[in-house]
Amino acid sequence: MTQPLLSLTGLTKAYPGVIANSDVSFDIHAGEVHALLGENGAGKSTLVKMIYGLVKPDTGTMKLNGAPFVPVAPSAARLSGVAMVFQHFSLFDALNVAENIALGMENAPKQRDLAAKITEVSHQYGLPLDPYTRVGDLSAGERQRVEIIRCLLQNPKILIMDEPTSVLTPQEVEILFKTLRQLKSEGTAILYISHKLEEIRTLCDTATILRLGKKVATCTPAETSAKELAEMMVGETLHVPERAVGDFGEVLLKVDDLSLRAPTEFGTSLKNVTFDVRAGEILGIGGVAGNGQDELLGALSGETVSTPASVALKGQDISKMGPQGRRALGVLAAPEERLGHAAVPDMSLSENALLSAAVRKGMVKGGFLNWGKAKSFADEIIKAFDVRTPGAANAARSLSGGNLQKFVIGREVLQDPDVLIVNQPTWGVDASAAAAIRQSLMDLAEKGAAIIVISQDLDELMEISDHFAALNEGRLSAIRPIQGLTVEEIGLMMGGAHDASSTTAESAA
Repeated sequence: MTQPLLSLTGLTKAYPGVIANSDVSFDIHAGEVHALLGENGAGKSTLVKMIYGLVKPDTGTMKLNGAPFVPVAPSAARLSGVAMVFQHFSLFDALNVAENIALGMENAPKQRDLAAKITEVSHQYGLPLDPYTRVGDLSAGERQRVEIIRCLLQNPKILIMDEPTSVLTPQEVEILFKTLRQLKSEGTAILYISHKLEEIRTLCDTATILRLGKKVATCTPAETSAKELAEMMVGETLHVPERAVGDFGEVLLKVDDLSLRAPTEFGTSLKNVTFDVRAGEILGIGGVAGNGQDELLGALSGETVSTPASVALKGQDISKMGPQGRRALGVLAAPEERLGHAAVPDMSLSENALLSAAVRKGMVKGGFLNWGKAKSFADEIIKAFDVRTPGAANAARSLSGGNLQKFVIGREVLQDPDVLIVNQPTWGVDASAAAAIRQSLMDLAEKGAAIIVISQDLDELMEISDHFAALNEGRLSAIRPIQGLTVEEIGLMMGGAHDASSTTAESAA
């Protein structure tokens, strides 16, 4: 075996009340795609932050090409040949591609020279970009290309990728994998973080698995099933979501010719969106990020009021009602952005529970807040959805992304809505937690609720949905039964290639 490109030995990092990483050791070799797996809170983010110079380990050492590697900041890591593509893009919509890339470089060349280099490198790796296109006009997949090309211009020895396919269609995933395999053939090492285990099995040579901050296993993904990988991550048998599908009931939510101008220049206007959802039905709506998902959730939840008679609950026009009015009637929603939109970062979990559930859980009487009820409800959510936190007094920002997601979804599900709209319900959530969230949505549908799941995770939509439609540039495709649809067909529909005239909107009746 050749000398490792990056060697981690005994890395440990503790924060007050929690050990994020404990004595973690493993090697990454040149030309290797190495997966880093673990459930939410397992320590993956802390570990890659140490490699990238964002966090200093308490104990342990790192070596790069056999020499001590102690990055004091991301700039030092980049100079040493370590680049990272984050899950959340750090781009400015109003600037063009070249301007955004220049902002991430220590010594950016002149714009003309940089533009020529971007064109050359992006075509070389099969990710073509126009350096003069404004980022606000790019799709989510193209924005990710900007982040990747920014890294590749540094000629990295190691490329860290955090959930890189969460905003891509299946066709875009194939393009990305082709690029990563090309980088691998050139000797670049790739440290790959993803909750999509079949992707790991397809792409990665080796997997290191963390559980509760410790390394628990190393394996070859291609020789290990997705179920086995998930069970190594959680340390127990994985529950597979299941649901008994019966006949659907009455139409609970009806959306008729909903058109809505985008609230910002970089938003997406909704155009003649029409559909209905029945009691006991789960409607899956797929789409690449930026095609009107947030706008649709806002129009359905009441955050954005729409044209009269375009949204009705059990035959009652609710188009002009705000969120609290709709909540009182039973229309609840959980938006995609969990920290800042679904939850207030510096408020406690009890306070965040009250913000959403005050009306339906009777937490306000005579103008006074009942904090006892708020805490009891927060405790109920924490227990029912296995939210890993010391208690309801902890601030929302103290939770890992996956645990906050469980809290946000649990808060809405436990209010027993008639209609629930969720956007990206398992985004950034580990396999075990994702299975629990999906099961809770299916259980709610069995009780007679109408569920709308907006998601970019096609496996998720195919697993839990009864019917499917794709949202593209603010238009909704014809609705089709999920049974018989292939991932490839769904991917084409998400990309706008569906032919509405050839598919008839299907009724759940």
